[in-house]
Amino acid sequence: MRPLPLKLAPGSDLRNSLEELSQTQGIHGFVLGVVGNLSRAAFQCPGQPEPTVLEGDLEVITLNGTIAPEGVHLHLSLSDGACQVWGGHLEPGTLVQKGVDLLVGVLDQPPAPAESNADAPAPRLEIAVLPGCPWCGRALRLLRGMALPHTVITVNNDADFEACQTRSGMRTFPQVFIDGTAIGGYDDLTALHAAGELETLR
Repeated sequence: MRPLPLKLAPGSDLRNSLEELSQTQGIHGFVLGVVGNLSRAAFQCPGQPEPTVLEGDLEVITLNGTIAPEGVHLHLSLSDGACQVWGGHLEPGTLVQKGVDLLVGVLDQPPAPAESNADAPAPRLEIAVLPGCPWCGRALRLLRGMALPHTVITVNNDADFEACQTRSGMRTFPQVFIDGTAIGGYDDLTALHAAGELETLR
């Protein structure tokens, strides 16, 4: 592992900056430390349908999680002017106020993929995602939070995009497939979840 210090300028988007770094440099790693302040914070609280957004003088307390070209998974905690602490999944739209200093630990080699069980049935649910897409991130968090088996298709280039569009007839992401049939995007996925129908896919 090697340390990589980063300094984000005022107005930078905290999440998007880390996503861009991992995608453009092919970095797999995790956040070791952070110091700084924000003018706006967007984060997803557990069980809430939409992100919480705060504005004002906000002090970053912690930022933990992983970054990779396939996406980032980061948890933010912060304090507002009344010293009330908030936190949740970091979302796009979290903006640096005066500055943020980060220390990222970059792995020398990407993590080895988990060994697959050849006898296990393929997941019935597939989801096609675009790196950096906030709705894709929310959909993945929903599925992972449920521990629901699923296959992720990451769209990295025009050929991937065209293949997904041909298969689904959609140009937006995420694209969700059940038993090979496109059922829609994020709203359709959450509607199935609310109706309890995702549980039948285990």
